[in-house]
Amino acid sequence: MQRLTWGLIGCGDIARKRVAAALRDANASELAAVSRAQPDLAESFAKEFGAARWYASWLDLLSDDAIGAVYVATPVHLHAAQCIAAAEAGKHVLCEKPMAMNSSECEQMIDACRANHVRLGIAYYRHFYPVIERIKEIINAGEIGQPVLAQANAFEWFNPKPTEPRSWLINPDLAGGGPMFDFGCHRIEVFLNLFGPIQTTTAVTSNVLFDRAVEDTAIATFQFEQGMCALLNVTHAAQEPQDTLEIYGSQGSIHVPVVNQGRMKIINCDRVREEVLPPAMNIHQPLVQDFVDAVLEGRDPKVGGEIGKAVAEIEDQIYRKP
Repeated sequence: MQRLTWGLIGCGDIARKRVAAALRDANASELAAVSRAQPDLAESFAKEFGAARWYASWLDLLSDDAIGAVYVATPVHLHAAQCIAAAEAGKHVLCEKPMAMNSSECEQMIDACRANHVRLGIAYYRHFYPVIERIKEIINAGEIGQPVLAQANAFEWFNPKPTEPRSWLINPDLAGGGPMFDFGCHRIEVFLNLFGPIQTTTAVTSNVLFDRAVEDTAIATFQFEQGMCALLNVTHAAQEPQDTLEIYGSQGSIHVPVVNQGRMKIINCDRVREEVLPPAMNIHQPLVQDFVDAVLEGRDPKVGGEIGKAVAEIEDQIYRKP
């Protein structure tokens, strides 16, 4: 039986929580090696997740001929260089979101993978949520009529001390932006998945509460090519967490109070019903499994570089990046 052998570049928070286990546990998949700058931590991480080899340098990991694919789980400013180097080493690449610092870097990543005949995937795991797939079915079936307006709220209190491991997320040189860049990108991918290309983007970014180099709060409005509108609100400064999605149509509406839980209410002509479609226990698992299957079947992954680039183009407009 064919297997895809992985090298994991970066052993931080997201890798420990979900990525390493997903690479290890997917069908026809093996986590063979990891890289981390501190050799002792690389070794302990590798042993914890069953990887046979560990490297202090990610370049050394790319020289490992036994590795067929790499998962890039490093801060955003490293994604483009590491992805391009991996492609040139003949490795397939699954890269954490956001794909890169801007859409120009995304284009370079796509070109490198295409030139070296390797697959490129981006970790927009909400694409695989059963509730998102079901919403798409409901919309396509016309159950709520023509979509008119959508709104998503993504609120997460986040005020790290400089010594905390995740403090890089408020350094624009490392992270690219604040909450709109970090987790707003997930909601932009959901909007694109459900409603198609975005025609017009406007945005406000602000530091309402925290004096930092990235925004703590942002609002973006979108008009889609099909005509409907959407609103995305994100913040690091509100105490109440939110992960909502609401869609209003000409004949009904869909309400998801917590997307990560998958419970939704569908209202149509005064009839109300509820459906519950929770995500996988490891929300990275379906994403990783699709990528493994794509490589072994010789097809593109469902969330490829073009989707990552499309999200980045919207983020460029929000942050007015050249």
